[in-house]
Amino acid sequence: MLTQPFADAIAQAERVVAEAPHIRGELDLIEGYDYLAGGIRASIQMAWAYDRDFPYFVRSTGPYTKMGLDNPDTLYFHAWLRDDAEYVVTGRRGSTTDLSFQILDGSYSPVNVPGSLAAFDDREIDIDPDGCFEIRFGPGLSGRNAFSLAPGSAMLVVREVFSDWATEKPGMLRIHRADRLGAAPAPLTQEAISKRYAVAGKMLVGRIRTFLAFAERFYLNLPVNTLTPPRLTPGGLATQYSSVGHYELADDQAMVVTVPVSDAPYQGLQLGTMWYVSLDYINHQTSLTVPQARVDPDGMVRYVISERDPGVANWIERTGHDRGYVQLRWQRLSRALTRSDGPRAEVVAVDDLPKQLPYHEPIAPAAWRERIAARQAATAARMLG
Repeated sequence: MLTQPFADAIAQAERVVAEAPHIRGELDLIEGYDYLAGGIRASIQMAWAYDRDFPYFVRSTGPYTKMGLDNPDTLYFHAWLRDDAEYVVTGRRGSTTDLSFQILDGSYSPVNVPGSLAAFDDREIDIDPDGCFEIRFGPGLSGRNAFSLAPGSAMLVVREVFSDWATEKPGMLRIHRADRLGAAPAPLTQEAISKRYAVAGKMLVGRIRTFLAFAERFYLNLPVNTLTPPRLTPGGLATQYSSVGHYELADDQAMVVTVPVSDAPYQGLQLGTMWYVSLDYINHQTSLTVPQARVDPDGMVRYVISERDPGVANWIERTGHDRGYVQLRWQRLSRALTRSDGPRAEVVAVDDLPKQLPYHEPIAPAAWRERIAARQAATAARMLG
């Protein structure tokens, strides 16, 4: 049967999910099966988009195809490449805080982070007054808006990062292989379809195994309820730093994360589940950028991670997750971050929060509903971009 390899891979991936070492209860397992569904959708999409001669940008992750502790503030796109061909990317710059490009030498695996062969943001390219631009990628290319593809180049990743969800708008992107414009790919064959189902199956099992191992490697060996100093993100952008950790809290506890507002154009915090994906960021405040947060008079943002509603604007809802991941990101940097730029984490009793927050200012229930409504509207608009 044509689809049998993919069906076998789904069954194998389901076993990996069911046997995940972090599962403690029904919620963990239910979320695992939902994560599996997103992986099935994403793997089919990626396998059918695997065309290095007639590439196009696809959404790498989204609200229903999550992976790799996806950033709620980011639209992710990717296209496949050959390292011996030339490609042209045309686009129009939106009003987002950051637009970045990265060339990877392959996919993630349970033991490796893909090598970043090139990484830059739109400050490195010329953009016309109307926001339009053209970039070329190919072996041996150099000069403004031209970037060399090193041996092993396999994927172009593009990130559009929103800091203010309400006002920033996405741009437009297109890619084509320079010597294939005006041509067409060969007609599909049953052999090609069969191969794609097999590739999709490998991608599915691989992504689930990979990111479970990735989280254990980079997070779970850290002391619980602590955060690292800012550091370059493994496998990430040259202009991105992150601070990471994992939490475990009782329902009457809160983690207060205090961090200075930096000079980075983008700065944000998010929570993730034990499946290493973002929590529901549409209907709950499980992430905040600096423009979305309340900044205290001393220039600090104090996030309150808790299950119980603490009645503050910077409440980060953990939505029933007594364990999970915490990540802060700074992007579009023009300098290296130091420990003094990073966060301080403290676990306190929820009832003691008014005494622990020096600029405690309650938020009314109606104002909180307005915040959630704004997230819902902004996410819906962004997903159409």
